[in-house]
Parts: sequence; C-alpha cells; structure tokens
Amino acid sequence: MKFLIPLVLLSFSFVALPGQLGAAVGDVNYISDVLKVPMRSGPSSGHRIIHQGLPSGTHLTIMALDEAAGFTQVKTLKGLEGWVRSQYLIVQPIARVKLATAEKRLQNLKAKIEKERQALTNIQSKHKDSEGTNKTLNAQVEALTKELTELKVVSANPVKEHARNVELTKQNTLLVGQVEELSSKNRQLESNVQLKWLLYGGALVLIGLIFGLVLKKRPKPQASFSRYT
Repeated sequence: MKFLIPLVLLSFSFVALPGQLGAAVGDVNYISDVLKVPMRSGPSSGHRIIHQGLPSGTHLTIMALDEAAGFTQVKTLKGLEGWVRSQYLIVQPIARVKLATAEKRLQNLKAKIEKERQALTNIQSKHKDSEGTNKTLNAQVEALTKELTELKVVSANPVKEHARNVELTKQNTLLVGQVEELSSKNRQLESNVQLKWLLYGGALVLIGLIFGLVLKKRPKPQASFSRYT
C-alpha cells in the first residue's frame, strides 16, 4: 500500500505533463484526478502550505510558471493564490467535472426540447382551433351568401314595383299639372263667355232703350174730322 500511492501519483504525473507543454500565463487549468493537492506559499516543497489540499477538478488560473522547480503559481475562483506542483495540472477538466458539465448540458437540452415540444403542441392545438374557427366562419359565409341571394330574388319584384310606382307618380304629377292648367283655361273661357253674354245683354237693353226713345219722340198723327160731323 505504501508503494501504491506514489505509483498512482506518478502515473498521473506522466499523464499530466503533456498538458503543460502549451500552458501560458492567463490560461485556465484544473487539478488532475488526484485526491488532494496542497497549495504552498512558494515554488518548492519547503514552502509553507497555505491550503491543505485542493480537490480534484478545482478551477485554477495560471499566474506564473517555474519550470525549473516544477511548480506553477495559480489562483482559485475565490481569489486564493499559491503554488502547486505542475505535474498535477491538466489542461482539460477531469472526467467527473466533464460528466457533471455534460449532465447539466443534457438537462438543459432536455428542458429546451421539452419547452420546444410544449410550444409545438400549443401551436398544433392553436392550429386545430384555427381550422375549426375557419370552418365555422366559412359555413357562416356560405349561409349569408345563400341568404343574400334569396333576398335578391325576393326583393327583385318589389324593387321593380317601386321603380314603377316612382314613374307613375311622376306621370300622375304631370297629369295633375295638365288638369289644373286645363281647369284654369276652362274657368277663364267660362268667365269670357259670361262676360260676352253680359255684353250682349247690355247691348240689347241699350238698343231697346234707344228704340223706345226713338218711338217716343216720333210726332203723333193729327185726328181727321169726319164728314159726318
């Protein structure tokens, strides 16, 4: 058991070393798949330990590199800075972190798919409702069109009768005007005839008076004596 742990750590050191070939200041690295990695105040095993052990998968930002000592200065997300052995750092997250990330992404994708499925169901439901509404509206339009056609047929004769009544009313008005005009002319003629007869009567009376006066002024014949007187 005493040799097993160094072997395990050593095996991780061989795995982790290739990941450090491209490391640079500002890159993000992670604690490799070991149980705990101590953080020290300086780039050597003799420096004071400021953290007893960073767990596997800890997110670290590289601040500086000491390739000769084999240490890397890092900073945690909480702002803790220190030095850890470079052999325990890898560029990619460990499998546990990857798995957790993948599970989270999977859950997000499932939630998104469920949301999209629900949206699709709602759209299909609305589409069905729209189809039902369209069918109802089309039926109403057909019924109204049929009713309008029937009304046109029924109202065709009354419309013609109305136009005929209007024409007859105009003709009646014209005839009434003509009758009134003829009546006026007739009354005028009657008035002229009466006046004519009055003139005739007056003339006859005047002639009678003149004739009477003439007869009155004629000398009376003298009486002849009879031979027997």
